[in-house]
Amino acid sequence: MPISPGTHLLYTVRPGDTLYTIAEQLGTNVPSLVQMNALYPPIMDPDRIYPGLVLLARLPGMAEQSSVIYQVQPGDTLYRIAERFSVSVDMLAGLNQIQQPDILRVAQLLYIASFVYEVEQGDTLYRISRRFGTSMSELIRANRNRPGLSSDVIYPGFRLVVPLPSSTNIVVYQPLPGTRVAPGQHLTGSARAFEATINYQILDSMGQTVTQEKAVMASQGAPAFGTFDVPLQFDQRPTVPSGVVMVYTRSARDGSIQDLVEIPVIFV
Repeated sequence: MPISPGTHLLYTVRPGDTLYTIAEQLGTNVPSLVQMNALYPPIMDPDRIYPGLVLLARLPGMAEQSSVIYQVQPGDTLYRIAERFSVSVDMLAGLNQIQQPDILRVAQLLYIASFVYEVEQGDTLYRISRRFGTSMSELIRANRNRPGLSSDVIYPGFRLVVPLPSSTNIVVYQPLPGTRVAPGQHLTGSARAFEATINYQILDSMGQTVTQEKAVMASQGAPAFGTFDVPLQFDQRPTVPSGVVMVYTRSARDGSIQDLVEIPVIFV
């Protein structure tokens, strides 16, 4: 399952732009822009890009983790950006250390809690949404105004922006949904939690417990968003090949589960 590594920028085409000038500005090349955005017939003529079109470009660098940066456009608000990428406003502000959510600068770069998937032969948007535990509407919204994307047809090689699993106060970076996990593999993410305490457990698809609830400490407690990074522990072998990693907090009042994030996984 080809997750596209590296840092990617969602770039909105401006008047006077050409693929060459965009590639030169972003440190990439025209063939890469054409392939990852499906800028070829019958979808569109690569020489006829127009203002407002959104292109995905991989930025220079050797980062292994797949990540997405969004460039703020005129008229954007934090609420609209958060809605587009299926994340809470507080989460978006926290991840980007924004102290005044009502103030955004045009061309400001924001880290978006998403990763990039390279479409394979035979993929459909429905199958991809099922694989990653998201919805087709969320995928379409995150990739709005991009060429080469419709609910009916997507093309091999197209790079799709996929929102990371999140709740109001928790986002999980690793493991990515639909990927393989094994004992010792790291669970990473960001969370806003009382006394910086979150929990995780792992179940297989038959409902059998693979990992009993375990507490994890984030780097900071609420109201800040802290990061967490711990190796996964397995208490017993899964009975089937698939399952779910559950990350959540518990209510200080009654102990109920809150802010649950579920990541579908495959066991190695």
